[in-house]
Amino acid sequence: MTAQFWIGLMTIIWVNIILSGDNAVVIALAARSLPKDQQNKTIFWGAVAAVVLRIILTLFVVALLQYPYLRIVGGLLLFWIAVKLLIPEEGDGDIESPSSLLQAIRTILIADLVMSLDNVIAVAAVAKGSIVLLVLGLLISVPLVVFGATMLMKLMVRYPSIITIGAALIGYVSGEMPVTDPVVVEWFEINARWLIGFEVFAVGEVKLKLCAAGLIAGAFVVALGKSLAARRTRALT
Repeated sequence: MTAQFWIGLMTIIWVNIILSGDNAVVIALAARSLPKDQQNKTIFWGAVAAVVLRIILTLFVVALLQYPYLRIVGGLLLFWIAVKLLIPEEGDGDIESPSSLLQAIRTILIADLVMSLDNVIAVAAVAKGSIVLLVLGLLISVPLVVFGATMLMKLMVRYPSIITIGAALIGYVSGEMPVTDPVVVEWFEINARWLIGFEVFAVGEVKLKLCAAGLIAGAFVVALGKSLAARRTRALT
């Protein structure tokens, strides 16, 4: 239970909340046409199924990230995911409105599977192989997203800085991943240790380390994302 553990846990929760807005909307839309007494059941079991599915997928990705080059590829993919968060979208497609509880849960599962690649990669990267951290973070954040979807969406619209901070955080993780890939980590340890991590402060056994490569990537994500967002806005007006 170190400071790094709690920072990692809060990071997983934050990243998952930021990246799960669309998933929460899908769950709400899938339940909208059902009778009132079935809507809460759909949301509950949809959330349970989403948590189980997300944990299984993320454990799989955590295992894959131990292989050479995959952290580099994952970092590049995560970087673009972070940038896309800052670019306004033109609109979402229609979601099928199921007529039964099982159909609604199936719709939620399929949609969550299709839409969760960014969440899975980001959470797996933040967990850094810690199964406890991974499971705890998902158990807390997925139900929070599902049941607080309406409030979360309103907050993100009212305070766009939440999205910007989230994108910067995901950008930080995207910069941290490539420099810790098994293929290059030894070179960085010898020649550019500061890019992998440097100690910010230490109080007794409590230490906080930051990754310079992550800080650079996070800043670049915000700069590039804001630039592309401004260009998109001009194109749409």
